Amino acid sequence: MGFRSFLLYPFAKYVVNKISRWSANAIADQEKILSNLVKDARNTAFGKDHQFEKIHNYEDFKAAVSIRDYEDLKPYVERIKQGEKDVLWPGKPAYFAKTSGTTSGVKYIPMSRESTPSHFGTARDAVFNYFGKTGNGKWLDGKLIFLSGSPTLETTAGIPTGRLSGISNHLVPAWLRSNQLPSWDTNCVEDWEEKLERIVDETINQDMRLISGIPPWVQMYYERL
Repeated sequence: MGFRSFLLYPFAKYVVNKISRWSANAIADQEKILSNLVKDARNTAFGKDHQFEKIHNYEDFKAAVSIRDYEDLKPYVERIKQGEKDVLWPGKPAYFAKTSGTTSGVKYIPMSRESTPSHFGTARDAVFNYFGKTGNGKWLDGKLIFLSGSPTLETTAGIPTGRLSGISNHLVPAWLRSNQLPSWDTNCVEDWEEKLERIVDETINQDMRLISGIPPWVQMYYERL
């Protein structure tokens, strides 16, 4: 076990215990989370339109909020894009994640400040759960790669906007970024073919311990190697 993995092993065991507690109380925890979300959003436009103040359990929620697609939510998203606050969640989103999806062109997915840590935290907990259960933390002592979209962000109504995988790059903690490849400049390259060549050049002679990212991109990376 290397120096970094040795230092982080206690945290890995903490993650194992945390996930074990979650799994033992999954239904109760989900009900609590739903209750808190409804309570926090009751004074938003969406909450008022769907009478969140009358929702007390999951059955109430199902009756008040039907299943819908992006087009059904788009009018709310457009209000946020016009600068309105308290539409789908209190205040304004921390980010807009842009995705082309499969229909209807570009979609803007609001990301609240409260949800943002989960986008990195879930991946972190997955690998640390593995470390804590197996004792194999070698991946912490070499280079790591996350194949993602460009972390370069634009703004929409003052809200940072970009690909979700690119936004996730902004959430990587400093203690892990020192091991991360490719470089920030390479990650910002928009042309995929050029970016792939630069990633290969930067990583082919490195001690790579963990390779992750969007599956088709990972496959193309391996094929190019």
